[in-house]
Amino acid sequence: MTDAWLTLEPGEAVEWEAHPRLMRAVPAILVSLALVAIAVAGAVIVDPLALAVLFVAPLPGGYAYLRVVNTRFVLTNRALYRKTGILGIDVRTVELDRVQNSKSSQGVLGTAFGYGTVTVDVAGGSDIRYFDIYDPDEVRADIERLAGGTDDVPGTLEQWREVREELRAIRRLLDGQPK
Repeated sequence: MTDAWLTLEPGEAVEWEAHPRLMRAVPAILVSLALVAIAVAGAVIVDPLALAVLFVAPLPGGYAYLRVVNTRFVLTNRALYRKTGILGIDVRTVELDRVQNSKSSQGVLGTAFGYGTVTVDVAGGSDIRYFDIYDPDEVRADIERLAGGTDDVPGTLEQWREVREELRAIRRLLDGQPK
Protein backbone atom coordinates (compact mmCIF):
# COMPACT_ATOMS: atom_id res chain seq x y z
CA MET A 1 0.00 0.00 0.00
CA THR A 2 2.61 2.55 -1.01
CA ASP A 3 1.50 6.13 -1.49
CA ALA A 4 2.41 8.88 -3.95
CA TRP A 5 5.00 10.28 -1.51
CA LEU A 6 7.22 7.24 -2.06
CA THR A 7 9.14 7.47 -5.32
CA LEU A 8 11.30 4.42 -5.85
CA GLU A 9 14.45 4.36 -7.95
CA PRO A 10 14.72 1.84 -10.80
CA GLY A 11 15.46 -1.57 -9.29
CA GLU A 12 14.30 -0.51 -5.82
CA ALA A 13 11.68 -2.79 -4.27
CA VAL A 14 9.64 -2.51 -1.07
CA GLU A 15 10.67 -5.19 1.42
CA TRP A 16 8.45 -4.14 4.34
CA GLU A 17 6.01 -1.38 5.21
CA ALA A 18 3.75 -0.56 8.15
CA HIS A 19 2.34 2.19 10.31
CA PRO A 20 2.28 2.45 14.11
CA ARG A 21 -0.33 0.38 15.91
CA LEU A 22 -3.74 2.03 16.13
CA MET A 23 -3.64 1.41 19.90
CA ARG A 24 -1.23 4.36 20.04
CA ALA A 25 -4.26 6.67 19.59
CA VAL A 26 -6.29 5.13 22.45
CA PRO A 27 -5.19 7.54 25.23
CA ALA A 28 -6.27 10.57 23.20
CA ILE A 29 -9.53 8.88 22.24
CA LEU A 30 -10.18 8.30 25.94
CA VAL A 31 -9.56 12.02 26.55
CA SER A 32 -12.16 12.80 23.87
CA LEU A 33 -14.67 10.46 25.51
CA ALA A 34 -13.98 12.05 28.91
CA LEU A 35 -14.65 15.50 27.41
CA VAL A 36 -17.99 14.24 26.06
CA ALA A 37 -18.89 12.90 29.51
CA ILE A 38 -17.87 16.18 31.16
CA ALA A 39 -19.92 18.19 28.64
CA VAL A 40 -23.04 16.09 29.17
CA ALA A 41 -22.66 16.05 32.96
CA GLY A 42 -21.97 19.78 33.00
CA ALA A 43 -25.05 20.44 30.87
CA VAL A 44 -27.26 18.38 33.16
CA ILE A 45 -25.84 19.57 36.48
CA VAL A 46 -24.59 23.12 35.88
CA ASP A 47 -25.56 24.84 32.63
CA PRO A 48 -26.69 23.70 29.15
CA LEU A 49 -23.91 25.87 27.70
CA ALA A 50 -21.47 23.17 28.85
CA LEU A 51 -22.55 21.28 25.73
CA ALA A 52 -20.26 23.65 23.83
CA VAL A 53 -17.40 21.38 24.94
CA LEU A 54 -18.81 18.82 22.49
CA PHE A 55 -17.39 20.91 19.66
CA VAL A 56 -13.81 20.37 20.87
CA ALA A 57 -14.27 16.87 22.33
CA PRO A 58 -13.41 14.99 19.11
CA LEU A 59 -10.20 16.94 18.51
CA PRO A 60 -7.72 14.99 20.70
CA GLY A 61 -8.91 11.58 19.53
CA GLY A 62 -9.23 12.63 15.90
CA TYR A 63 -5.79 14.20 15.87
CA ALA A 64 -4.17 11.11 17.44
CA TYR A 65 -5.93 8.80 14.99
CA LEU A 66 -4.86 10.89 11.99
CA ARG A 67 -1.26 10.97 13.23
CA VAL A 68 -1.19 7.18 13.38
CA VAL A 69 -2.78 6.49 10.00
CA ASN A 70 -0.67 9.19 8.31
CA THR A 71 2.62 7.82 9.62
CA ARG A 72 4.23 5.23 7.35
CA PHE A 73 7.40 3.22 7.69
CA VAL A 74 8.92 1.66 4.57
CA LEU A 75 12.02 -0.48 4.10
CA THR A 76 13.26 -1.08 0.57
CA ASN A 77 16.30 -2.92 -0.72
CA ARG A 78 18.07 0.49 -0.88
CA ALA A 79 16.72 2.78 1.85
CA LEU A 80 14.64 3.38 4.97
CA TYR A 81 11.71 5.81 4.75
CA ARG A 82 9.52 7.43 7.42
CA LYS A 83 6.60 9.65 6.43
CA THR A 84 4.69 11.73 8.97
CA GLY A 85 2.22 14.57 8.79
CA ILE A 86 -1.49 15.26 8.66
CA LEU A 87 -1.80 18.41 6.57
CA GLY A 88 1.81 18.67 5.45
CA ILE A 89 4.09 15.75 4.73
CA ASP A 90 7.54 15.18 6.22
CA VAL A 91 9.51 12.35 4.60
CA ARG A 92 12.81 11.13 6.04
CA THR A 93 15.00 8.92 3.86
CA VAL A 94 18.14 7.07 4.92
CA GLU A 95 20.18 5.09 2.42
CA LEU A 96 21.07 1.61 3.69
CA ASP A 97 24.80 2.23 3.16
CA ARG A 98 24.59 4.94 5.88
CA VAL A 99 23.20 2.50 8.48
CA GLN A 100 25.79 1.96 11.21
CA ASN A 101 23.82 0.00 13.78
CA SER A 102 20.28 -0.93 14.69
CA LYS A 103 18.50 -2.06 17.82
CA SER A 104 15.03 -3.18 18.72
CA SER A 105 13.37 -2.63 22.07
CA GLN A 106 10.15 -3.75 23.68
CA GLY A 107 8.57 -2.75 26.96
CA VAL A 108 6.61 -5.12 29.16
CA LEU A 109 3.39 -4.66 27.18
CA GLY A 110 5.32 -4.74 23.91
CA THR A 111 6.83 -8.09 24.84
CA ALA A 112 3.42 -9.45 25.79
CA PHE A 113 1.70 -8.22 22.63
CA GLY A 114 4.57 -8.39 20.12
CA TYR A 115 5.25 -4.73 19.37
CA GLY A 116 8.16 -2.37 19.96
CA THR A 117 10.56 0.13 18.44
CA VAL A 118 13.44 -0.21 16.00
CA THR A 119 16.10 2.50 16.21
CA VAL A 120 18.65 2.81 13.41
CA ASP A 121 21.91 4.70 13.95
CA VAL A 122 22.80 6.70 10.86
CA ALA A 123 26.28 7.80 9.80
CA GLY A 124 26.48 11.59 9.75
CA GLY A 125 22.86 12.16 10.72
CA SER A 126 20.19 11.69 13.32
CA ASP A 127 18.73 8.30 14.10
CA ILE A 128 15.55 7.04 12.47
CA ARG A 129 12.92 5.29 14.59
CA TYR A 130 10.16 2.91 13.61
CA PHE A 131 7.94 3.03 16.71
CA ASP A 132 4.97 0.96 17.86
CA ILE A 133 5.44 -1.68 15.15
CA TYR A 134 4.74 -5.37 15.31
CA ASP A 135 7.66 -7.84 15.22
CA PRO A 136 10.46 -5.30 15.79
CA ASP A 137 13.15 -8.01 15.99
CA GLU A 138 12.24 -9.26 12.52
CA VAL A 139 12.26 -5.73 11.12
CA ARG A 140 15.68 -5.07 12.69
CA ALA A 141 17.02 -8.33 11.23
CA ASP A 142 15.71 -7.31 7.78
CA ILE A 143 17.41 -3.91 8.08
CA GLU A 144 20.71 -5.52 9.09
CA ARG A 145 20.46 -8.07 6.28
CA LEU A 146 19.73 -5.43 3.65
CA ALA A 147 22.39 -3.07 5.02
CA GLY A 148 24.96 -5.85 4.86
CA GLY A 149 25.35 -6.22 8.61
CA THR A 150 25.39 -9.58 10.27
CA ASP A 151 25.52 -11.05 13.73
CA ASP A 152 27.66 -13.95 12.49
CA VAL A 153 31.26 -14.29 13.60
CA PRO A 154 33.61 -14.19 10.59
CA GLY A 155 35.70 -17.23 9.80
CA THR A 156 35.36 -20.91 10.52
CA LEU A 157 35.71 -22.74 13.81
CA GLU A 158 39.02 -24.20 12.63
CA GLN A 159 40.39 -20.72 11.83
CA TRP A 160 39.47 -19.51 15.31
CA ARG A 161 41.17 -22.56 16.87
CA GLU A 162 44.34 -21.67 14.96
CA VAL A 163 44.12 -18.09 16.23
CA ARG A 164 43.69 -19.39 19.80
CA GLU A 165 46.73 -21.63 19.50
CA GLU A 166 48.81 -18.77 18.06
CA LEU A 167 47.78 -16.50 20.95
CA ARG A 168 48.69 -19.23 23.46
CA ALA A 169 52.10 -19.55 21.85
CA ILE A 170 52.64 -15.78 22.07
CA ARG A 171 51.62 -15.80 25.73
CA ARG A 172 54.03 -18.64 26.52
CA LEU A 173 56.83 -16.65 24.87
CA LEU A 174 55.95 -13.54 26.86
CA ASP A 175 55.80 -15.51 30.11
CA GLY A 176 59.22 -16.99 29.32
CA GLN A 177 57.93 -20.55 29.02
CA PRO A 178 59.32 -22.87 26.36
CA LYS A 179 57.19 -23.66 23.37
